[in-house]
Amino acid sequence: MKICFIGSMDFAVTILEGLHKKYGVSLVVTQPDKPVGRKQILTGTPVKNKALELGIDLFQPISIKKDNYRILQEEFDFIIVAAYGQIIPEKVLFHSKHQAINVHASYLPKYRGGSPMHKAIINGDKETGVSIIYMEKALDSGYILSQKSCPIDETDDVLAIENKLSHLGRDLLIDTIERLLQEDIIATPQNENLVSYAYNFKNEDLLIDFKKSAKQVYDLIRGMHPWPIAYFLVDDKKVKVFKSSYEDTNLSDVIGEVVIASKDRLAIQCSSGIINLLSLQLEGKKQMEIKDFMNGIGRTMFYNGLILK
Repeated sequence: MKICFIGSMDFAVTILEGLHKKYGVSLVVTQPDKPVGRKQILTGTPVKNKALELGIDLFQPISIKKDNYRILQEEFDFIIVAAYGQIIPEKVLFHSKHQAINVHASYLPKYRGGSPMHKAIINGDKETGVSIIYMEKALDSGYILSQKSCPIDETDDVLAIENKLSHLGRDLLIDTIERLLQEDIIATPQNENLVSYAYNFKNEDLLIDFKKSAKQVYDLIRGMHPWPIAYFLVDDKKVKVFKSSYEDTNLSDVIGEVVIASKDRLAIQCSSGIINLLSLQLEGKKQMEIKDFMNGIGRTMFYNGLILK
């Protein structure tokens, strides 16, 4: 059996590894290398790194819409897609013996789009899941082959959910392929009345709004960790928040007021409850735990009674 795997991000790595171990993957398609970090070092995707480790042939088109000959020149039984990051043309989706299959990190039709794990956490959902679907031209709209749910714990961030769903997706995909080979699956259409979307974030989506409840702020912070990271502004300076906790207690009638600014604690009043900021990074500085931050630059930035917008 010949398989072409198309993916880029960490979520796809466990799935690729499981597929290759079970069936052998003939070709991996992933995004081009990109400059990363302050030094802009050219870096391959997590899927590229895993493919090189496994000794699988690689193809990295700048645009898969314009450059897809490497895929079309071979015959494949399956084309499997997971967290790729580009729109794939129909001639690729219908090139293999079986219609291309996508491993999507949500319980469709909920959260079609590129950031379903983030959105589930930000919205305070108690569970999420993985969907194995046939790929169509429209975004994440294909018929469902199989699905499985998993809980979202209140301490889970995106990394934790990604780890859960990647392993769940790997096992569900392999089971789904086996059932397809045995012609033991009936694909079912998605309920269009239940569709919601999880589009990629704009910078303003990352901005913390203290007018929301402390729980909502907490969910935003963990739903943006470890990327792209939520932030707020102090005198037009961006302060990124990596970790937090919340309490239902109200210590002020003024939303956005710094209610505790001590050597080891920074707490802000929200519309209901307070948010404790536990790990911060001031623009241009390194990330610090709250004790180090408040005994350094935070000592001059924050004080009891300061109002944050």
